Amino acid sequence: MSARRDYKYIMRLFVYRAEVLAQRLRFVGVKAPAGSWPVLLGISFPKSGSHLLDQVLLGFSMVAPFSCHLPLTFAAYDGETGRKRSLQETLNYINALRPLDVSSAHLFALPEVVERVCTQNFIPYFIFRDPRDVVVSHVFYITDMAPSHHHHKYYTEVLANFNDRLKVSILGLPESDVEFPDIAGRFAPYMNWLDRPEVLPLHFEDFVHDRLTVLNKVLDHFLNRVDTLPIPRERILDILVNSIDPGRSPTFRAGKTGEWTKYFTDEHKHIFKDIAGDLLVRLGYVKNNDW
Repeated sequence: MSARRDYKYIMRLFVYRAEVLAQRLRFVGVKAPAGSWPVLLGISFPKSGSHLLDQVLLGFSMVAPFSCHLPLTFAAYDGETGRKRSLQETLNYINALRPLDVSSAHLFALPEVVERVCTQNFIPYFIFRDPRDVVVSHVFYITDMAPSHHHHKYYTEVLANFNDRLKVSILGLPESDVEFPDIAGRFAPYMNWLDRPEVLPLHFEDFVHDRLTVLNKVLDHFLNRVDTLPIPRERILDILVNSIDPGRSPTFRAGKTGEWTKYFTDEHKHIFKDIAGDLLVRLGYVKNNDW
C-alpha cells in the first residue's frame, strides 16, 4: 500500500508540474507583477465554505498562469485521527508552496505562520461562516458524510439523536483524549487573521446574498497585488462569477443561510450564548446576545 501511495503521489506531482508548465506557456505574454507571482491562499474555518473559495480562487487560472488545481491542502487537525498538526508541519506546508500555486487550508493564525503569510509572496483570503450554522453543518458532516472521521462512531453509536449531537458540536468534548474544543475554542486560533490588513476576510453568507459585491472585493484584493493583467476588469469578474458551482461545494448545498434556526432548541441557544456569544458579536453576526 505504501508503494502504491508513493506511486500515486509521484503521478499526481508529474501531472501537476505538466499543468504548471502548460499554464506558463498559455500566459507567456502576461508580465509578472512587481515582486514576482504570489501564491493564492484560501484560509477557511472548517465547514465555512472552503470549497466555494477554492472555486473562486481557481477561477484566476483563466486569466493568469495560476494553477488550475490545488497542489496542496492543509488541515489543522487530521480528519481520521483527530491529531493536531504541529507548528513545524504547518510551516512545512507553507514553505512547500510555490509562486502561482493556489492552495486551501484550515490554517491557525500562529505568529510564525502569520509572519510568513502576510508578505508579498501570498495573496491570502479568510472565509468564515455564522458559527451557529457551522455547528449544524458539522453534525451533518460527521454523521452522514464522513464515515472515516474520528468522531463518526461516537456521533452515530453513542449519541442518541440530533439534539445530543448538536450539543457536542457546540460544547466539544473536553474530557476526550483527542482535542475537540467548544466552538469558541475552535475558532480562537483563527481570530488573528481578522486583524491583518494583508488578509481579506469573507463572510460565507455574502456569497449567497450579495455575490457580486463580495466577488468585487476578492478581485480588488487580487488586483492590488497583481496589476499586470491585460484583461478588462469586467471580464475577470464574469469569470469569477462563472467559476462558482454550488453542486461541487458541500457547504453550499442548498444555497441557504440561517439554517441553524431550524435546529436550535432553547437549550441549544442558551448553551451557545454561554459558550460563544461574544464570538458572534466579534464576527458581526449579532450586536448582542438578544437573539
